[in-house]
Amino acid sequence: MLKVGLIGVGGISGAHIPAWNEMEDASLVALCDRNTAAMEGYRDTCRLYTTLEEMLEKEELDILDICLPTHLHIDTAIRAMERGVHVLCEKPLTLNEEDVRRVYQVAEDNGVCFMVAHVLRFWPAYERLKELYDEGTYGHLLTGSMCRLSQSPRWSGDGWRQDERRSGLMPFDLHIHDLDFMIYAFGEPVEATHCRSRQPGQDAMTATYRYDGFYIQTEAAFYAANYPFKAAFRFQFEQAVVEWEGDRMMAYPVEGEPVVLLEPAEQRTAVINLSDILPYAREIRYFTDCVKAGVPADRIRPEELLTVLRLLKDI
Repeated sequence: MLKVGLIGVGGISGAHIPAWNEMEDASLVALCDRNTAAMEGYRDTCRLYTTLEEMLEKEELDILDICLPTHLHIDTAIRAMERGVHVLCEKPLTLNEEDVRRVYQVAEDNGVCFMVAHVLRFWPAYERLKELYDEGTYGHLLTGSMCRLSQSPRWSGDGWRQDERRSGLMPFDLHIHDLDFMIYAFGEPVEATHCRSRQPGQDAMTATYRYDGFYIQTEAAFYAANYPFKAAFRFQFEQAVVEWEGDRMMAYPVEGEPVVLLEPAEQRTAVINLSDILPYAREIRYFTDCVKAGVPADRIRPEELLTVLRLLKDI
């Protein structure tokens, strides 16, 4: 049984914790957060700590799951890996390219597994889209559109998400999801253009990524208004339009009737507009399997992370 510790009991941990609790070959034994009130509900199931040093000293952890604010990811990951602990770290890993090289080098030097939790790579609709593209099910891809919209994340701790030096703001915190998936599924674009509107309390952008033979338009925003979270995509292939919105994925062929590609999954309440923990459970399952097999978690590669950071810095 692998022993797991999690640090950062805030928003995204509400998806990670129940996912870990569903594992049969891993046990979430310890939580760490400087805010003791955030951990109070887990007192009967986990040992609680307020510093990473104490948790690493007292627990014999196999895996550390990092759900901290972005600017704390690198140092926390390195300190754990230098003790021989495997690390799963929430996105974005960092705002700086050199940090990516450094953290993967530490993982290699200490013989541990490291992975950034880019969850869209494990999201059923996005996985299915990549399969359709790779297999040429509906012919060549022609155009695509992706959106990811939300109210401004005022729920974040000490306001770190509104601090550009710590979070990178909306491009690094929100748009990164769609951009990372594009790099994973389609590779690096040959050209990227964008428009952005930044005002106090809100941040919105559109970007177009051009590939050989097709292009993808994206929209991302943190609105000051109390706007409900929305994520969706629509891709035009030669022989069909494929659309995902509201957890239903459809194909509309040039000839024939519409095809249901994915039905809405069973909904399980998590946090911060995350209605389904299944993708988080899938990424945690993948990482755990890599740890057990002693192989790199190469579904997320450092060169892809570097490409994403380079493109985000131009926005």
